[in-house]
Amino acid sequence: MTIRVAINGYGRIGQSVLRALYESPHRERISIVAINELSDLDTIAYLTRYDTTHGRFPLPIAIRDGQSIEIDGDLIKVYRREGLDNLPWAREKIDVVFECTGVYSSRSDAEAHISSGAQRVLFSHPAHADVDKTIVYGVNHTSLEAGDRIVSNASCTTNAIVPVIDALDTCFGIEAGTLTTIHSAMNDQPTIDAYHHTDLRRTRSAMQNMVPVDTALAKGVERLLPSMRGKLSAVAMRVPTVNVSALDMTVSIRGRTDAKMVNEALKEAARTRYEGVLAFTEEPLASSDFNHTLPSGTIDGSQTRVSGDQLVKVLTWFDNEWAFANRMLDVTNFWHALQET
Repeated sequence: MTIRVAINGYGRIGQSVLRALYESPHRERISIVAINELSDLDTIAYLTRYDTTHGRFPLPIAIRDGQSIEIDGDLIKVYRREGLDNLPWAREKIDVVFECTGVYSSRSDAEAHISSGAQRVLFSHPAHADVDKTIVYGVNHTSLEAGDRIVSNASCTTNAIVPVIDALDTCFGIEAGTLTTIHSAMNDQPTIDAYHHTDLRRTRSAMQNMVPVDTALAKGVERLLPSMRGKLSAVAMRVPTVNVSALDMTVSIRGRTDAKMVNEALKEAARTRYEGVLAFTEEPLASSDFNHTLPSGTIDGSQTRVSGDQLVKVLTWFDNEWAFANRMLDVTNFWHALQET
């Protein structure tokens, strides 16, 4: 049975999810049938057809009847409704809403979608703790149950780093650590200095600055890996690139090791338990080489360092748009399959 999906908020992640679906075998099971976005139809079609980061859309796109876009024969109804009241999800028979505005995060927000006729809601960002589950695909997606209705897909950074942390903790035992996210610029930053945000650093140009920002990554990791509670801290830096980010992790371990042992353990984790969501490379690559890549994270083994036998540093690359969008599709497919068993 086809999974009928609506996207609420057609920004970077909403667009990436739609694009990812049309490059994915999930298209056989998932169909995007509605988009709710305040922008006009011409702009929505244009930004679907052309994308600076991911290139031209590979399939034909047309506007139909002044209220829909057609992609390769698939008709997607476009609505322009503010807020979460009276959304047309019952009329569209929506199985799952992808809540991609970045504005709504609570259970009550999701319940507004359900009151409008949707069966389930998947947040494209970390949500409040009162949702049914927070899922990192490949780590805890099998904890999903048929009765779950409101789920968060966590964050791109959490999806990238949790498999790495889990693999290191399993093999060596993590005592404490620090995570540094080196993240591409985002749309809460201006291109030139401007009155843009209550965080004064975010008033500064994203094109010309590396900007420290707050992050709740450590808390997000603890939600997925309770054994890490109190052991990790995190900082984040925005950098002037449009896509692909990195995580620089330093942890102290209980045992003793060297860089070769660490790389062998991480390579094995990528090959076995985390196949498909974690990758490993030792090639001399730069950030753009990971644009449009599927794994949630790729460990750069050439950058692994160990100091004093117990202080381990690991670098992980990730496409913060494309990989995360594909994980939303993975979660949706798995989650919906539970309804059919």
